[in-house]
Amino acid sequence: MPAHGLKVHGRVFARIAEFHPELTAFRRDLHANPELGFEEVYTAGRVVESLKLCGVDEVHTGIGKTGVVATISGRGARPGAARLDQGAPMPRMIGLRADMDALPMTEHNDFPWRSGKAGLMHGCGHDGHTAMLVGAARYLAETRNFDGTAVLIFQPGEEGFAGAKAMIDDGLFERFPVQAVYGMHNWPAMRPGTVGVNPGPMMAAADRVTIDITGRGGHGAHAYQAVDPVLVAAHIITAVQSIVSRNVKPVDSAVISLCGLEAGDMGAMSVIPGSAKLVGTVRTFSPVVQELIERRLNELCSAIALGFGASAQVHYERLYPATINTVAQARFAADVAQSLVGREHVVRDLEPSMGAEDFSFMLRVKPGAYMRLGQGEENGVGSCFLHNSRYDFNDAVLPLGAALHASLIEQAMPISAV
Repeated sequence: MPAHGLKVHGRVFARIAEFHPELTAFRRDLHANPELGFEEVYTAGRVVESLKLCGVDEVHTGIGKTGVVATISGRGARPGAARLDQGAPMPRMIGLRADMDALPMTEHNDFPWRSGKAGLMHGCGHDGHTAMLVGAARYLAETRNFDGTAVLIFQPGEEGFAGAKAMIDDGLFERFPVQAVYGMHNWPAMRPGTVGVNPGPMMAAADRVTIDITGRGGHGAHAYQAVDPVLVAAHIITAVQSIVSRNVKPVDSAVISLCGLEAGDMGAMSVIPGSAKLVGTVRTFSPVVQELIERRLNELCSAIALGFGASAQVHYERLYPATINTVAQARFAADVAQSLVGREHVVRDLEPSMGAEDFSFMLRVKPGAYMRLGQGEENGVGSCFLHNSRYDFNDAVLPLGAALHASLIEQAMPISAV
């Protein structure tokens, strides 16, 4: 058994495990130098430097502002072996994606590689995702044991900036017309050496809701002369919870959370403000449910406000669509994972999360699958959940993540026997 304790099979993992220390050092350097979305200058520079040392064929920078794309050509087959439906020649091409950005939060860890930037932290493990894809690049460039082109996508701005959409809008898939694209995320709730996937919804759509309430300010002692927007806000907060319980089918999933209220002056106890603002999020998997909730929010908030003599304006922003795996690619990804860790360590019907992920933009235009890579040792390393100030990526899973990336390429584009 390897020193890190993971039971993983195959030559791909065995080779990548040999440069595990270098991947760990690379990951920890990124962790110490976190950058927000579209500001990943240092991170992208380190990625480019590493890719060139790995011997990839091409490195393209500045895609979607700070995004990086590398290509590696395999061996063993004639160009154009795969074709479009229209019959036009097209090389076999598979994409792998890793996100690079950090979060605007303060880190409370005390290990040597903790964040060196105040108020910034790799609190979601994107440093580990980037390191795993660099590890796959090194192996693939060294062995080239596949027939086609591997496209390695290092994406900026996943944390609220829609970096995937920015890369697509910047011509990502016109320049690199992959037949499928795969991504993965570390998951502290799963043990190291396990992989989870689902042939369908993996993560929810994320929408932002802002509700502006206009009343009439006045003296708290003479409330009858005012139209209190705080009271209206309180009724709206309670009433919108009925949308999921009374309008959404029980077999569908949805969440409405109003998470912030802004009104009045905390230093003015007797002043009824003239306005109030609510902000929150809606999470859904189905576009039909998403549209229903948007409509009911508008109807309910307007009616409640009107009943109190106030008005309410709902601003509904659709941020990230739901992350929906295509069935064939999800099953293939599970098969590849099984070849590495065994049947008993692959969850093929992983419970979807109501969190959101902008890899969804890629899955709207290309077949593919999004996976979860277990990293949490029970009450130990890697078990602290995402977006927590004491989170850290578990370096023990770096070789497995890199091997999973590389194996997706080798098994999706195998070299044909002569």
